[in-house]
Amino acid sequence: MALALPAVTADRLGMNEPRPLWQQLAGLGVLAVAAALSRRRPLVAFVWTAGLGLSAAPALFSVSYGPALGVFALLLGLRAERARPAVAGFVGAGVVGTVRIALVGVDPAPEWLVLTGTLLFGCVFPWLGGRYWRQSRALAEAGWLRAARLEDEQRHAEERARLRERARIAQDMHDSLGHELSLLALRAAALQVAPGLAADHRAAAADLRAAAADATDHLHRIIGVLRDVSVNDEPAPLSPAGESVEELVARAAESGLPVRWAPRDTAGPALEPGGIVERLLHRVVREALTNAARHAPGAPVVVAVTGHARGTTVTVTNGRAAEPGPPSSGGSGLLGLRAAVASVGGDFRAGPHGAGFRVRAYLPAQQAPAPAPTARSVPSAPFAHARRRVALGLGAAAGAGILLVGAAFGWYAYTETHSVLSPAAYAELRPGTSYDEVAPFLPDRAVHDPPVDRAPAPPDDTECRYYRSSGELLVSVDHFRLCFDDEGGLVAKDVVPRVGLSGEGRGQHGRQEQQRQHE
Repeated sequence: MALALPAVTADRLGMNEPRPLWQQLAGLGVLAVAAALSRRRPLVAFVWTAGLGLSAAPALFSVSYGPALGVFALLLGLRAERARPAVAGFVGAGVVGTVRIALVGVDPAPEWLVLTGTLLFGCVFPWLGGRYWRQSRALAEAGWLRAARLEDEQRHAEERARLRERARIAQDMHDSLGHELSLLALRAAALQVAPGLAADHRAAAADLRAAAADATDHLHRIIGVLRDVSVNDEPAPLSPAGESVEELVARAAESGLPVRWAPRDTAGPALEPGGIVERLLHRVVREALTNAARHAPGAPVVVAVTGHARGTTVTVTNGRAAEPGPPSSGGSGLLGLRAAVASVGGDFRAGPHGAGFRVRAYLPAQQAPAPAPTARSVPSAPFAHARRRVALGLGAAAGAGILLVGAAFGWYAYTETHSVLSPAAYAELRPGTSYDEVAPFLPDRAVHDPPVDRAPAPPDDTECRYYRSSGELLVSVDHFRLCFDDEGGLVAKDVVPRVGLSGEGRGQHGRQEQQRQHE
């Protein structure tokens, strides 16, 4: 209904040349079909409306169908996913309009400017606005989906952090308590073989050593229940509670473990106290000493820490024990160390070495953490880039449309104001006067779109020229018609009433003109 209102009222308000009733009804029918197709076939609806506009005006611009053309272009941008069909429709409308102007146009230059301005400002600009609207809605939906996904990821991250902390605590308990129980077993073994000890005391020391070994195994099984995450997950480095690697080795030696500390090469990078590298070194050495005390009691152990230009290497090597300890139950201590070292970019190796066993870990120097990406450094989403492109297209189309429409309106104002014949000059003209006598009273230009349909039939074998009676723009005014014969004499002059003048008014207007001619 809203789209049909301009088509119904434009003729009656004098904003268009009057058309037969069947043309008005046909135009309303085309608009109705286009409105019905606009939801599922927006391109077809736009093409139908563009064809209707071209049939009414070669320059495509008309008050009757211009608003509908802009609305369907907006819906085309809002509902069509691809841009190429719409661009093809705009180009097709421009080509058809150009051909029509070349064939039936009265003044091709300004009409082509009006056609181009209408395509840009009345079609492309609304279409870009529709695409911008569509992409804004898609971007908003993507934003809500991203927010929901980020919330899910945050929940998963919190759950993973909780599980990692649980595994860290379990690993810390396993390593710390296992190490202490191993040292306790070493002290019990030393007490068992101490000279001058009574037999019952030796038996008590042996029981204490066996109890410590059993407690270590029980601890391992209990901790395994807490470690319900994969050891390949990113482990948190364990804190050595302020104890250095050298102090750890000294305490193990005091407990009876035959361990020797190899001086560290100071050519390497200085270790940050309490840093990740220092804590991982402490953890590797502690786990290696615990395994040596359990599985190779009495075997000599050498701990060497060597500095390099880019990192630090720790090596724990133990020999072969005279009486091997209890077999391993397949603990995850070494696997946890491998994952911890790999998480900082290091290398971990453990395996037989000669008659004994060796654990070796390379840890790169700790790097300064990279700054967290800010909101400006995060790459924009594809929808944001699309919005910027559409916004630039809107600006370019708006600027070009304003320039073309301004140029077309300037040309229209120039031609209309330079084709005005004043009523006083028209009254001075007399039939039978030669053209040379009439020429000084005539304006520079004649009207290029004369109201031929409203004018009476011209005399035979004459050439008629039309002039405006007023310089008012965008409104219908009276026109003066002057008809000349082959010899250049003024044969007849008539007044063509403006649009909207009633039949009685036209008759009175004609009688007044006849009276002026008679006088």
